[in-house]
Amino acid sequence: MTRRERCSGCGLYLLVPPEARTIRCAVCQAITNTITPVKSNVRANVHWGHLRDSLLGPDQTSVQRLGYDSYPGSGTHGIPYVYAPHQRPPQPRPPLSAVSVHGRKRALLCGVNYHGKSYRLKGSINDVKCMRYLLIEKLGFPNDSILMLTEDETDPFKIPTKQNIRKALRWLVYGCQSGDSLVFHFSGHGTRQIDYNQDEVDGYDEALCPLDHETEGIIIDDEINDTIVRPLPREATLHAIIDACYSGTVLDLPFVCRMNKEGFYIWEDQRNPLFYKGTSGGLAFCFSACDDNQVSADTTAFTGTNTRTGAMTFSFIQAVQNEPGLTYGRLLNAMRNAIRDVKAGLRLTGPIATLINKVLFGTTTQEPQLSSSEKFDIYSKQFVL
Repeated sequence: MTRRERCSGCGLYLLVPPEARTIRCAVCQAITNTITPVKSNVRANVHWGHLRDSLLGPDQTSVQRLGYDSYPGSGTHGIPYVYAPHQRPPQPRPPLSAVSVHGRKRALLCGVNYHGKSYRLKGSINDVKCMRYLLIEKLGFPNDSILMLTEDETDPFKIPTKQNIRKALRWLVYGCQSGDSLVFHFSGHGTRQIDYNQDEVDGYDEALCPLDHETEGIIIDDEINDTIVRPLPREATLHAIIDACYSGTVLDLPFVCRMNKEGFYIWEDQRNPLFYKGTSGGLAFCFSACDDNQVSADTTAFTGTNTRTGAMTFSFIQAVQNEPGLTYGRLLNAMRNAIRDVKAGLRLTGPIATLINKVLFGTTTQEPQLSSSEKFDIYSKQFVL
């Protein structure tokens, strides 16, 4: 008979086969001795270089042994968490003394331009370079706590393939403890597909498109939530900045901030009693480029040069740099207003403005969105990374 054992790394319960002497956690990849449980209270000083061998394995084809959950089209499977989809996971509270000063901030930045494809982008890699500058130079993130995945990287493990992005997401939350601040930034294409497990309000799963999505498939919101939202421990914070089409609820967070043009808002409750989409006690926020039925722009409109950027990423960085101490509500409004102002064609009217908008932004409205693991007053809570 299978039994339950607590992971020695992250504290989550695992299903253990009767004959197993050790088991690898699907969340943090820690190996737990199931005969004589070992309780660890030391936080690993985690860097990508130190963890690559343990997370990636000796070859890139050994995904199944890493314990990925199964999702439609994913082609991989493994032992899932022991709690059912509707159950709140355990909420371990490690002592603050176990938290290392270095590494309290960690970021994963993914930029995919899809070189050589008809649907290629030109601003995604620029986006992550700008985001890296913001995090290091303005917000105090250590240089070696940031992992970038782009097509420009020479390290094959840092190319934004589906497998590398999956493993990098696990790296992001590996060993996460109270007080940690995590950032996930993705700039590239997004899409949506029919919801097969009926956990979505609108009947669609939102998804990110890795570089090799044509052959390996997309990464859907269910998997992203399971990987970086659900394991988030008490007093840890995750901010996702997703600059992609159809990305409004791409983290599958329980609450969506619905705001009108005047700045009035309500929290839309998207919880499903059969599927728990919250954290393990931490806070998760997602700023996304547009709603689930909208597309986002890759444009030169903000730079005034031939350099392309994502409209959402540029407006996000601009707002954070220009107004220190701003609230979540102020940040969301600043991003929306910046995009509206540029789309207005610099106050031009008539056919000229229409042409400018069509060339720079396409024909679909883009309104940045905010979602969260908890409801809060967006105009009083200060935005802090």
